[in-house]
Amino acid sequence: MKYIQVFIVTLTSGVFLSACIGSSQQSAVSPTPTPSIQSVPAIATATSTTAGQPQSTPIVRTQAGDLQGVVENNVFAFKGVPYASPPVGDLRWREPRSAPAWQGVRQANAYSKACIQTPGLSAINGGDPGALGEDCLYLNVWTPHLEPSANLPVMVWIHGGAFIFGAGGLPIYDGAPLASKGAVAVNLNYRLGQLGFFAHPALEKENPGGPANFGLLDQIAALKWVQQNIAQFGGNPNNVTIFGQSAGGKSVLALFASPLARGLFHKGIAMSSYAIPDATRDRALEVGANVADAVGLKGAAATAAELRAVPAEKFGLLSGQSLSTAPLPVSGDKVLPQSIQDTFAAGKEAPLPLILGNTSDDASVVKAFGVDTVKVMTNLRAAHILVNVLYPGVKDDNELSRQVARDLVFSMPARWTADRHSKLAPSWRYYFDYTAVKDRSKFPNGVPHGGEIVYVMDTGDIFPGTKDIFTDEDREFARRVSNYWFEFARTSKPLSQGNPEWPNDTGRQDKTMVFGEKTEVQTNFMKIRLNIFIGTLKILAQVLNRK
Repeated sequence: MKYIQVFIVTLTSGVFLSACIGSSQQSAVSPTPTPSIQSVPAIATATSTTAGQPQSTPIVRTQAGDLQGVVENNVFAFKGVPYASPPVGDLRWREPRSAPAWQGVRQANAYSKACIQTPGLSAINGGDPGALGEDCLYLNVWTPHLEPSANLPVMVWIHGGAFIFGAGGLPIYDGAPLASKGAVAVNLNYRLGQLGFFAHPALEKENPGGPANFGLLDQIAALKWVQQNIAQFGGNPNNVTIFGQSAGGKSVLALFASPLARGLFHKGIAMSSYAIPDATRDRALEVGANVADAVGLKGAAATAAELRAVPAEKFGLLSGQSLSTAPLPVSGDKVLPQSIQDTFAAGKEAPLPLILGNTSDDASVVKAFGVDTVKVMTNLRAAHILVNVLYPGVKDDNELSRQVARDLVFSMPARWTADRHSKLAPSWRYYFDYTAVKDRSKFPNGVPHGGEIVYVMDTGDIFPGTKDIFTDEDREFARRVSNYWFEFARTSKPLSQGNPEWPNDTGRQDKTMVFGEKTEVQTNFMKIRLNIFIGTLKILAQVLNRK
């Protein structure tokens, strides 16, 4: 995978990486033993139904105390549930600690504040997260049953947003539709930007070699909470699926790669993860010194106390590629001792079932970051890669560069990862090419980055961007697609009754499920071009290493 890193970064002359970093401006492997789980007392109150309807004041007892949720769309919902102590004051840039216990019954009927981020950035990229705050480590749960004996599959969603924006409480991520199918759906907030992915000499001094991926540690803490409490919500802690899109997809692969996450989940779905290599620890330290300068401190000489005294909102106002490692986690700490790519290349990731895929216009996010995709084409041709031959019938350089950018950054790594991971555990690939009927003229290039979420989560009638235009055809398609995701969570196999069987990708058997106006399995999907992109990497790396 190191060749993929060299290939992409060099061919684009840093364009992909710098653009994405600057986006803030706009079991073969021995598993780590499962953490010991303390038993949780019985449910605080009865959870019976009346006339087939859930009761309106459900109360559940967690390890920290009793929670009272609400009923929405005929399922139980618990919102704003603390899974860790507020990471404020002296707890800023420290590993998350258990949520403090409370007395009495805590109301869980409203989303918490979203984590600190650039105000308005999420609103123009998928939804308004509402109020922002550093006290943001909360999760949300939707479930059709509260009996511990229900043993329902658990689906934990990790939101995207380049690790700098977003929140679990956005309407597009509502868990009620998945709960209606029979899952316990969970989503969460995690620390973002400089508060979530950060290193600085002062932090190194107080904790040599300490963590830099605080946001990933938050995700791990949330998964520990699930292990300790989810049975009280009807979920099976031994059947947990993690899934996410973009930075959420990258998070899924990071959790597969992290030794700290072993035993906390059992399957994964990485949607539109990207091949941009992880930030190094040295890079993170450099960024940390720049951040200290930007908030009025003495760069690398700033103290930990001074950094922790900076108002959290100041970090949300920082922008520029020199002030963030986004959209990347940091390799070289206890969370990711090696990069995600190197871990998968060595076959040291968690040997668990995994689905990977991307959309037909994932390159839309690259354009949104201001990347000159035509320049990418120029560099490819300079490397004597005959891209026109690989895309027969595509004559326009703008369209050609769009497709090449999509395949280099999204399609190729999904193929590369699935082929290698299939040596350890079952793997599946997909390509998403379905757009809502009334939106097809708006998106002539196909499904933009993130455009599949309303279908896999079946939130098309909830998300403001689609609820007024969704047709019965769209609803039926969403039902079929989300069934694949749900059945994978339930049975470890992506199934959908009455729809095509989805075979494994084995490397030798190249099978891809194409979700389009016609859903079908294609053999050797994009195989020639992806083989050439992957096969040329070693040659290019050798040439580049001699310079």
